[in-house]
Amino acid sequence: MASDIKWYVIHTYSGYENKVKTNLELKVQSLGMTDTIRQILVPMQEEVDIKGGNKKIVQRKVFPGYVLVEMEVNDRSWYVVRNTPGVTGFVGTATKPIPLSDEEVARILHGQEEQAAPVAKLTVKVGDKIRITQGAFTDQMANVTEVLPDKGRIRVLLNMFGGATPVELDATQFEAAPDIHSK
Repeated sequence: MASDIKWYVIHTYSGYENKVKTNLELKVQSLGMTDTIRQILVPMQEEVDIKGGNKKIVQRKVFPGYVLVEMEVNDRSWYVVRNTPGVTGFVGTATKPIPLSDEEVARILHGQEEQAAPVAKLTVKVGDKIRITQGAFTDQMANVTEVLPDKGRIRVLLNMFGGATPVELDATQFEAAPDIHSK
C-alpha cells in the first residue's frame, strides 16, 4: 500500500504557502489522516540580501505559489487537500493530480537537505561599471570582467599601478556605479 503514496504539487494563492502548510497539517492531525497524507513541504533556500551595504540572510521560496504534499490520493484525501483555504488545486489534469517523478522528488529533497552556504544574489553583469564600497580600494571605479554567481563574487579590472589589475570582490564590497551615459 505504501507504493500508492507519491509526492504531488498543489497550487496556492501567492504568499499563502506557509499558511496552507500549517492549515493542512492541522487538518491531517485532527482527521487522523497521518497514514494517508504524510508530509507537507514548502521548499526554501537561503539567499543573501544586500541593502545599503548590509548583508542579511533571508529564506526564499524555491517554488512560489506551490506546496509539495506526500500523500495517497483517494476521494477523502483529495477533498481534504483541495478544500484547504488558500489551495487553488492540484497540478495535473482537471480530474487527476499527476505525481512527481522519483527523480524530481530526489532533486528537490536533496536540495533541501544539503543546502550550501547562502550566496549573495548578484545584479551586475560583465561590462558593468561598479564602485568599490569596502576594503583597500574603497571609492575606486572598476569594470566587471567576470561574474561568479555560485560564489557571490565578481572579478573586476582596477586601473592602478599604471595598468589594469584584476581584483576579486565579494558582493558586499561594491555597488553598481550610477549610469554616466544619459543619452
